[in-house]
Amino acid sequence: MTNLLQTFREFIQKENLFRAKDRLLLAVSGGVDSVVLCELCKQAGYDFAIAHCNFQLRDAESDGDETFVKELASHYAVPFLVKKFDTATHAREYKLSIQEAARELRYTWFTGLLSAEDNKSENPYQYIVTAHHANDNVETLLMNFFKGTGIQGLQGMQAREGGLHKNITRPLLFARKQEILSFATEHNLLFREDSSNTSIKYSRNFIRNEVMPLLQQVYPAVEDNLVDNIARYKDVQVLYRQAVDAICKKIVHQHGLEMHMPVLKLAKTAALPTVLFEITRSYGFTPGQLPGIIQLLSSESGKYIDSATHRILRNRKWLIMAPLQETGIEHYLLEEQDNKLVFGKLELMIEKKSSPQPLDVDTQTAMIDMNEIRFPLMIRRWKRGDYFYPLGMAKKKKLSRFFIDQKMSLIEKENTWVIESDKRIVWVIGRRIDDRFKVKISTTQILKFQVKSQL
Repeated sequence: MTNLLQTFREFIQKENLFRAKDRLLLAVSGGVDSVVLCELCKQAGYDFAIAHCNFQLRDAESDGDETFVKELASHYAVPFLVKKFDTATHAREYKLSIQEAARELRYTWFTGLLSAEDNKSENPYQYIVTAHHANDNVETLLMNFFKGTGIQGLQGMQAREGGLHKNITRPLLFARKQEILSFATEHNLLFREDSSNTSIKYSRNFIRNEVMPLLQQVYPAVEDNLVDNIARYKDVQVLYRQAVDAICKKIVHQHGLEMHMPVLKLAKTAALPTVLFEITRSYGFTPGQLPGIIQLLSSESGKYIDSATHRILRNRKWLIMAPLQETGIEHYLLEEQDNKLVFGKLELMIEKKSSPQPLDVDTQTAMIDMNEIRFPLMIRRWKRGDYFYPLGMAKKKKLSRFFIDQKMSLIEKENTWVIESDKRIVWVIGRRIDDRFKVKISTTQILKFQVKSQL
């Protein structure tokens, strides 16, 4: 028989989950998995507390679980933390399944506990520890496969999460359910049975209680094979990530908040749908939008596809992905005493200078004859019908025409602001000043504007 305690210790060390001196917060439901987790942590000598979620989905049974886990914490003489959730209401309000709502509530609370004020002691909790095991991971693999989550999802759960959930660990992920049950029997551990585990209305239970038994009839070793596959997919993901990153490095050019991709290179890229999926998925684009994105490669300039947060635009020989224009304040007043103004994603610095002064030629800087303007100045987004007299020209030009001459993309146009004095445009910010406001030999005082992006 496998020595579960020894393998438990070895797995923690191999995966570098936590150290002997770390203080752990165990997520305990009262079921056999989390009860065994408590016993293993106790025997291994870890310092831990117990956290329990009461989702109030099974009436008296849920309250019975809470009481049981409280007594378990008393048995181990460790702190007990509990939180009641109105899970059904949360699911309804946010249009989530009960399982999704419970998971969201659970992990929001758990991660909050690590940063809460009562965790600022000399010995705070460092990690959330859950009792997910190998069979849970097989179920997760199958659920992800059927949902179509790609190679990333085929790895199942990780022993240690990354990103925002980097402090969530799963030290039982190596263990099979039968090993956990045998350990509980061997050590006479009491635990609670969750009646909802038999209901197949939940997708995980359907996989566990219906799909896996049928698969085992045809493929008796299916559980072992899928556990092994999870390890293989982790290796595949490493190689996959390296290949995708190498391709992206060649075709994605970062310009501030925008990403520019040459159409010709994209068209010649192998496995283009997969590459575009990896480039765009973090910006709200879905797999269903990939055909439309690929179609942009043969579209005319100006065509675009939006996600909830970003836009991919065909602009001449490029695809440009950029954040959608933010809604909010569209007009700002600049008073004579102001020396700085923040608007949109820009910061404007204002400085008064005496003439004569060397004139800056940087497009992010404008030098204006103060005698020609009247405060307050207005800063606003450009609008159709706007015109100005571009520096060096005696005739007026519509901004829409000026933008075409400048070969500006739709995204650049949408993010263009102007400074206006008495309904006359003084400066198309970052582009060109109006000739009527230029510094002349007779100028006695200069107003200097300098703009920079706030990334």
